[in-house]
Amino acid sequence: MKQKVLVIAGPTAVGKSACALTLAKQYHGEIINGDAMQVYQGLDIGTAKITKAQMQGITHHLLDCFSYDATYNVKIFQEKARRTLDEITSRGNLPIVCGGTGLYLKSLLYDYEFVDQVEDEEFTQFLATLSSEQLYALLRRVDETSAAQLHPHNHQRIIRALCMAHGGHKKSEVISSQRHDMLYDTWLIGLTMPREQLYQRIDARVDEMLENGLYEEVASLVKQDANIWQCQSFQSIGYKEWRAHFEQGGDCDECIRLIKKHTRNFAKRQATWFRNQLPMHWYDVSEANWQNQIEQDVREWLKQP
Repeated sequence: MKQKVLVIAGPTAVGKSACALTLAKQYHGEIINGDAMQVYQGLDIGTAKITKAQMQGITHHLLDCFSYDATYNVKIFQEKARRTLDEITSRGNLPIVCGGTGLYLKSLLYDYEFVDQVEDEEFTQFLATLSSEQLYALLRRVDETSAAQLHPHNHQRIIRALCMAHGGHKKSEVISSQRHDMLYDTWLIGLTMPREQLYQRIDARVDEMLENGLYEEVASLVKQDANIWQCQSFQSIGYKEWRAHFEQGGDCDECIRLIKKHTRNFAKRQATWFRNQLPMHWYDVSEANWQNQIEQDVREWLKQP
C-alpha cells in the first residue's frame, strides 16, 4: 500500500504555510519545506520563511538547514525529502509537503532518477563567458526540446541543461525515459485566487518584509561576504535586486519596484506550471468555505485505503 502524502502548492503569497499548519494540527502532520530558497540560513525575511513562533509547535523539516553559500538542488531535495517522508510515516504521522518550487515537488512524487554529472570545469568556465541570450541560443542548438520548456532568462537551469547535454545526457531525453509514475498516494492541494488580488497581496507582503528589516538583512549578509552575489542563494527574488544598490549606489525604490515586479511575474509562472504539470485539486481562497472544503476532501482521502 502506498504512503499517504499531502501536498500544498500554488503561487507565492497565496497562503500555503497557514493552510499547512491548519491541516498539520488536525491530522497529526509534520511539514516538509518544498521551497528551494527557504533552506538557506540567514535568508529569512526575503524568503518569507516561517518563524519558530509561527510554527505553533508543528515540526518542520528541510527548513533553515543549509549555509547561504552551500549548493542545494533538486536531487539533494529529492533524496532528503524521501527519507524524511519515510521517517514521518514510521512515526504514524502525516507528511505534508508545502512549497512553491514545482520541479522539487514533482521530483519527489514521481519516479524521477537523476543522472550523476562529472563536472567539466573548462566547459563551465566557457559558459560563464556567455550572455543569457547566447546560453539560450546554444541550448536551442543542442537540446531544442529542453529549451522550449525553459524561460530564456532561467540562467541556472539553462546551464544545467547545457552541462547535461555536454556530458552526453540530454535533459529532454532523460525526462522522456522516465515512466512518470506517482510513487505515493497523494492529495495535491492547489491554492489560488484572482490574479489582481494575488498581486495586491504580493505588493503588501514586500512592504511588510521591508518593515520587518529586509534591507538590513541583505546589508548584513553583504557585509559578511562581499562575494555573496555569486552564491546560488542570492540569485533568488528579494535578494538579487539589491545588487545595483550595494555595488553601484542604485536607488532603493527601484530595487523595491523590481522585487514586486519579479515576484508577480514569478507567481504567474508558478500558477501556469502547476496547472500544466501536476494533477492539482484547486481551491480558491477568495471564496467562502474554501477551508472547510479542503478539510472535508482531506478527511475523505485519508479514509480511502
